[in-house]
Formats: sequence, C-alpha cells, structure tokens
Amino acid sequence: MNWLKSEIGFSGWRFDFVRGYAPSITKSYVKNTSPEFAVGEKWDDMKYGGDGKPEYDQDEHRSALRHWIEEAGGGGGVLTAFDFTTKGILQSAVGGELWRLKDSQGKPPGLIGIMPGNAVTFVDNHDTIRPNTWAFPSDKVLLGYVYILTHPGTPCIFYSHYMEWGLKDSITKLVAIRKRNGIGSTSSVTIKAAESDLYLAVIDDKVIMKIGPKMDLGTLVPSNYALAYSGLDCAVWEKQLRNYSISL
Repeated sequence: MNWLKSEIGFSGWRFDFVRGYAPSITKSYVKNTSPEFAVGEKWDDMKYGGDGKPEYDQDEHRSALRHWIEEAGGGGGVLTAFDFTTKGILQSAVGGELWRLKDSQGKPPGLIGIMPGNAVTFVDNHDTIRPNTWAFPSDKVLLGYVYILTHPGTPCIFYSHYMEWGLKDSITKLVAIRKRNGIGSTSSVTIKAAESDLYLAVIDDKVIMKIGPKMDLGTLVPSNYALAYSGLDCAVWEKQLRNYSISL
C-alpha cells in the first residue's frame, strides 16, 4: 500500500466489504500508510416494516456505522464510511414520504446527522445500481443529488449518473453552489419543513434547498435569498450579501 502511494501516486483508500474482517485490520492499514482520505464500505441491512418500506427509526443502522468508524480508529480522523443509512432513507423519502428526512431530534436521519465529518454520502454505486438490488428511483436521481450536494458529509458522485444520465450540467451547477458557499462535511443544517411533499432546509445560513412537488413555500425562503438552481421538484437558493457604501 505504501508502494502504491509513493511510486504510483495513490493518496487514499476505499476499503471493500469491511464486514468481512475486524475493524482493527482497517485501523492498522490507516495507521501504517497515513492516507489523505479513506472510506469503508459497511453495507448492513436496514429494518423494514410489514409494508416493505424502511422503518422510520434507523438509529441502530447509523450507530453501527459510527461504531465501526470509532473501532477502526477514525473518530474525528481521516477514516470515513459510506452513509448507507442516508441512501436508504433518502431513496424511500423521495417517493412522497419526505417526512422521513428529519429524525426525532430534528436532524438528518442518516450518519450525517450524528457524525457528518466521517460520512460519505452517495445516491448509487456500482453495486446498488444493478437490477433488482437497491437502486435509487431512476426518475428521482436528481433529487438525491440536490440533497447530498447541499448537505454535510462528503458527497460522492456516481460516474454513470454524471457521464451517461444527462445530469452532468445539473450536477456541475450544484457542485459549484456547494463550493461557492463553502459547504463542507461538517456544515450545519436547519430543517424548516419535512412533510410528505416538501423537504426544505437551510445550510450554514447561506443556502436554502428544497425537494418535493409542493410549490407554496409561504415565508420559508426569505427575500434576501436568490434562486441559484431549479429543476423538476427541486430548487436551491443562495443568500445575497448586502452592499454597503460609506460616504466620505
């Protein structure tokens, strides 16, 4: 691994199927190679109700991710985990159940709600996109990116979505909004609405985003925010800086 770093030029690692070996092994890899970035794939089954949908409370699922990160030595450090909790809840929520996107404490319900600095968010990957697996609803993929690219955590863009799904322009614009406003892995989130047809949140008091078909937002978007991006059932606004002048 150190040879891959020093001779080939790799700077980080993706640890596959970390359920298959002890967290101490990952800890040893990270400790002895000092990567700039490292992420583990811990894909556990979520709890589902009798209707086939995820249960509202997924604290146990995200706590297992946090426990692995802490056991593998990444609490507050370089090691992260793919936020499968957020993916599972988000892909269910966009089907008219956006109330799922706020937990009982008023925070995001995935790993980003309890350990955002060590969470890697994603919409799909090479495993979940396969037929009959765990794919995000194909007609709602853009809503997924509006969410993860405006929220804390480290968002991961799926190559096929970017290059082959006609989403390159939209994703590029959302990335630019994220960068322009300095949204990072530990940015703050204030959830203003989480209803069946509307999810609206304020990030770092700089950006407001919404997903869902509801159009009547009332006073949820103040007048000092300007529309920066819009698409089908989604929009993002940026806070406008006031210009002050001094007469001498």
